[in-house]
Order: sequence, then structure tokens, then C-alpha cells
Amino acid sequence: MDPMLSGSDYNQLRAFLAVGETLSFSRAAERLGVSPSALSQLVRGFEERVGVRLLNRTTRSVALTEAGENLYRRVQPAVSELGDAVGQVRQYRERPAGTVKIHSFHAAAERYIEPMLVSFTQRYPDVVLDITLDDAVVDVVAGGFDAAIRIGEVIDRDMVAVRLGPDLRQVAVAAPAYLESHGRPEHPRDLVDHRCIRWRWPGHVMPYAWEFFENGSWFEVAVDGPLIFNDKDMALRATLRGIGIGFCVEDTVRDHITTGMLVPLLERWSAAFPGRFLCYPRQRQMAPALRAFIDAVRAVDAEMGDGNG
Repeated sequence: MDPMLSGSDYNQLRAFLAVGETLSFSRAAERLGVSPSALSQLVRGFEERVGVRLLNRTTRSVALTEAGENLYRRVQPAVSELGDAVGQVRQYRERPAGTVKIHSFHAAAERYIEPMLVSFTQRYPDVVLDITLDDAVVDVVAGGFDAAIRIGEVIDRDMVAVRLGPDLRQVAVAAPAYLESHGRPEHPRDLVDHRCIRWRWPGHVMPYAWEFFENGSWFEVAVDGPLIFNDKDMALRATLRGIGIGFCVEDTVRDHITTGMLVPLLERWSAAFPGRFLCYPRQRQMAPALRAFIDAVRAVDAEMGDGNG
């Protein structure tokens, strides 16, 4: 007999187990929701499949043969466990449960994930959020992630992308103390004569070349300076200390600009680009836990009032 059971094989096996447990075709048929004659046909087909008589039948009683007794003892616990396992999986359809693996850029997580963690964990106690904070651009599917939050220009085409917030722009900023000592650049290309705080994408060898917009197109400036980081928060702190000019996403430094701790530079050449998106692989059936996470992030976005959807 083929060790891999087909659908009909499994139905025949269930029929045999029901009769083996009740030792009655009528009671077993009632339990399975079929007629006694249909049940008898299933059991007979199963005996033909295995090539051994499993039940002794008389007009008044049903009994397991030695082979049937042995098969029943071995198979019944396994089928029962299989039913329990399927039942547990179905619970995922009914209530959010399980682990959701998320990859997010640091700034995006601070803005959209952190605000909802308390309410989410209280509302969905059976969901585990496994969150990786990393500014590297990774393959969401290959990395085993269920969802990611990243900027629009690095989203794979086959992903579903939900906009979070408006477009972003990067601005050059400097502490007043730096500008007093070194002056301020009047054009992005003047930055080559300044001390700049550089940043390198994780996994890249060369530092990021600063991007500006002029006459309908983008251009890059390969800046120089005393510090290179792979962490944007540390680069910002170095900028605040007056070590050099930094290049930051505007909404991450808006408070520092408002308080006068940083001065925006070269804004004329700082154009907007596609902002942050929550993205996930296309799927026919979405796990309730993932849907709950997506809804929670979108609720944060809606509460901020700066989203487009």
C-alpha cells in the first residue's frame, strides 16, 4: 500500500476507525453523517485496498479481526492527534495568534511601530511580534519576514505596498557652532569644502553620496569628512555636537530645527521622494495575526493625520 494516503484512502480509514470504535455500522454512520450502506462500502473498499479482512460482521454484531485490532491500536492515536493539530491551525483563522516577523528601518519603527506596542500586546496576547530593526535593504521573503517598513524606492515590485505618511525629503543640517566656525555652503557642490558627517548603508562599502535636485533631475555630491557611521542616530548626535554637516530625513530633525539646535541648509535643492511604506508579499489568505499588525500600523498612521490612505 502506498504510504501516502489519498483523499479517498483517508475517508476509508476514518470510516474503519469509526466502526472500530463503536463496533456498530449504524452508530458510526450517524457520527460521520453518512448512510450505513455508504459506510459499509467505504470499509469494504478499505479492506480491499489493504488486502486483509479487518472486521467480522454478522447480522447482530461487528468485531475487529486480529489484523483490524492491531491496525486500530496503531492508527487511532495518530488520526486523533492529526485532528487536534488541524483544529489548532483553524484557530489561527478565527483569532490572531502566532508570530509575525517584521523588518523595519529604525526611524520608521520609532514612528509607526513603537506607538502601538502597548495596545497591540494587550489586545492580542497570543501574537508575538518578532521585530528586526535594520537600515539594510533585505529580501523580505528570503529573510523569512512577513512584512517590512521601508522607503518607497527600495520596495520590490511584487510586494503589496501600503503608504505610510507623506513623501519625505533629506536636508543638510548643521549646528550653529559649526556654521560660526566654518561658514555655510551656498550650493550643494560647496559641501566638498566642508566637514560632513557621512553615513553608509549596511552591507555597502562606500559611504552614501548625498542626493540633491536641480533643473528637473537628481545629482549626487560625494562629500568628505572626519566621521563615517552605519547608524543614523549616532551620525545625528555628532552633527548636534557641531563636528560637521549632517544629511538627515527632515522629519527626524524637525524638533532640533524648531529649537534652533540645528540649522537647515540648501533647502532649495532638497526635493521630496517616495516616503515610507508597509509592504508584504502578495498572498491569497492572510494570517489574522499579520492582518492585525497591518491594521495597527495603519491606525497609527491615520491618527498622525499625515497619511494618504
